[in-house]
Amino acid sequence: MTKKTWLAIGIAAVILTGAAFAAYRGLTKDKYTKYTNSFFDTFDTVVTVVAYTKSEAEFDRYFAKIQERFTQLHRLYDIYNNYEGLNNVKTVNDNAGIEPVKVDRELIDLVLFAKEWYSKTGGKTNIAMGPVLKIWHDYRERALYDPSAAEIPPLEKLTKASQYTDINKVIVDEENSTIYLAEKGMSLDLGAVAKGYTTELVAREIQAEGLISGIISSGGNVRTIGKPLDGVRARWGVGLQDPQKSILSDGDNILDVVYVNDASVVSSGDYQRYYVVDDKIIHHLIDPETLMPADYYHAVTVVTEDSGLADFLSTTVFLTPYEESRALVESLEGVEAVWVMMDGTVEMTDGMRAIAASGGATGSEPSP
Repeated sequence: MTKKTWLAIGIAAVILTGAAFAAYRGLTKDKYTKYTNSFFDTFDTVVTVVAYTKSEAEFDRYFAKIQERFTQLHRLYDIYNNYEGLNNVKTVNDNAGIEPVKVDRELIDLVLFAKEWYSKTGGKTNIAMGPVLKIWHDYRERALYDPSAAEIPPLEKLTKASQYTDINKVIVDEENSTIYLAEKGMSLDLGAVAKGYTTELVAREIQAEGLISGIISSGGNVRTIGKPLDGVRARWGVGLQDPQKSILSDGDNILDVVYVNDASVVSSGDYQRYYVVDDKIIHHLIDPETLMPADYYHAVTVVTEDSGLADFLSTTVFLTPYEESRALVESLEGVEAVWVMMDGTVEMTDGMRAIAASGGATGSEPSP
C-alpha cells in the first residue's frame, strides 16, 4: 500500500519516492506512515485515498468511512438507477412535471449550490441540461460500443431537448425538503459538480473524524488535507496532466506541478471522456449555447479551497472564451486557473504561477 501511485486520470498527486520515504521515517517525531488504497464503484471513476497515519488500522478506518460516504452520495446523486428506500436524482427526474419529491438534505444543498453559482458565473454550467446531455451520452455510449456507428447528434434533436433546460424551473422547497422540476421533459444532470461536491463534503467529514494529512482523488478532482507528514515537504505536489500526451505511469505526461495544502485542484478537458467521429475527438463538455462540445481549450485546471466549487468552475471556465473566462477567474477571491489552449500554449493566472513548479515553486520546507 505504500508504493508510488498516480492518483487519477487527468490529474495526479506527486507523492513520496522510496528514498524520501526512507528519510522521513527517521525524521518524523510521531512516525507517521503513508498508506494508500482505492475503490472503483462510485461516480464512474477511481477514487484514491492517500494519508499519513500512525498505523495501518487507523488508515483503514478512515478509508472505510470515505468509501461508505462516497457510496451513499453516489446513490443520492445518481441519474440512472433506483435504490430501495431512497429518493435520488433519478426519482426527481422521473417526477418532472408531476409532483415535488422529498429528498435528503445533501441533495437540496447541492442543487441550491449549483443554482447559486449558475447565476454568479454567467449560466454556462447548468444542472438542468439533462435532456441535452442525455442525448450526447447515448450517442457516446453507442459509439464506444460500435465505433463504426459513431456520429454527432442532429442539431434539431438537441435544440428540441434544450427547450427543457430552464434552471429557473428547478423548484427547491427547503421547508418541505422537496425538489420539483416544473415541466415534463426536464431532467437534472449533476455531472459537472457532484463528484467535486462529494469530495469536499467527505474531506470535511473525515477531517472532523481526526485525519490531519491526506489526499482524496476522485477522477480529475483532488482535495488535499493538511500537509504531508513526511518531515520533508511543506506542501502536497499535484501534477497536471498534459492533455496532448498519453496517460503514462512514469510522469512523462505531466504538464506542470502545483503545490497546495488544504485546497482542491480540479481539471476539465477534452481528453477525459470522448468518442471519435471522422478522426475528430467529440468530448463530453457541451456548450449550452451551441449545444456542441466546446472548442476553446484542450484543458483547464482550477485551484481553490472548496472542491465542489473547483469542480463547478472548471467546467464553467472550459465552456467560456478565454478573455471572459480569465476575467471571471480573476474576479473570484481565492481562485486560480491554468488554460491549455488549442495550439498547446499555456496561460496561467499570476496566483497559479506562484504555486506552480514552472514558476519556481516547490514542496520543500523553506530554508531557515
